[in-house]
Amino acid sequence: MAESGGKPPASKVVFFGTADFACPALVALEAEPAFEVVGVVTQPDRPRGRELKLQPPPVKETALHLGLPVWQPARCREPDFIARLAGLQADVFVVAAYGQILPPALLDLPRCGCVNIHGSLLPKYRGAAPIQWALADGEAGTGVTLMRMDAGLDTGPMLAAETTPIWPEDDGQSLHDRLATLGADLLLRTLPDYLEGRVTLRPQPETGASYARKITKADGLLDWSLDAEVLARRVRAFNPWPGAYTRLPVQDRRLLKIWAGEALRREGGAPGQVLRADHESLLVACGRGALQLLIVQREGGRRLTAGEFLTGCPLEPGALLG
Repeated sequence: MAESGGKPPASKVVFFGTADFACPALVALEAEPAFEVVGVVTQPDRPRGRELKLQPPPVKETALHLGLPVWQPARCREPDFIARLAGLQADVFVVAAYGQILPPALLDLPRCGCVNIHGSLLPKYRGAAPIQWALADGEAGTGVTLMRMDAGLDTGPMLAAETTPIWPEDDGQSLHDRLATLGADLLLRTLPDYLEGRVTLRPQPETGASYARKITKADGLLDWSLDAEVLARRVRAFNPWPGAYTRLPVQDRRLLKIWAGEALRREGGAPGQVLRADHESLLVACGRGALQLLIVQREGGRRLTAGEFLTGCPLEPGALLG
């Protein structure tokens, strides 16, 4: 029933999200009068940093800033929590980078189901880390997909999608930020029509599906036997986390993070061997080609250009990294 003056009531939304990727969508929903965000569900606070102090997830900080109620169940399938959400009589749950699988009991609660913002063009790169793996695999472009969630892993029918090229200068952070903004914009354009039944859901294609597994700290360790182009993409993909890294030669063995690098078609030397180390260049042999290290950071130090780093930590040509 319309409110006085003929204005329809705002659609009730419960927002599920944890990571930074979800924050633009939450802010956009709260600012749009057509929606009423009646609650935000996010992961519990986790210990972080050297002192392992409990830190709230980004979505919690955003929700509190907006004055929204926040729930942080350890497991979203807890019966008491599901009963609480049932009492809200939400029209839709919006999910973005939440980090838990929603059980059928939650998927079936809202009048219009659960809509997920996924950071790839489905069915490609289903799973936890679509942005990083699209970069690491050398994709020319990617995008975001709005999907009605089902019991599978990112397998539900699609509402809409938006594409973007992957630029040569993109890294994990810049592509993440662009896709987060695209996802929020696409959600605001699509959700009103979806809630009114004016969006035709499209099943995902049966071909072309792939899985983007979760990134671990170990993924950042560079395997110098790989092609230099592959390693350069990994440097970009794993910035800011976990960061691409190697180990300094035997006498040191500290980690050396590599924040920027460039693949060169120069051959010679065993994989991981330093080919040149001076104020102009720090060049390391790969399985094919060589990787020129541009911005590096020794364990316990700060980010430096390769020339600045070599001033305080000289390396000799022929030294082996890894």
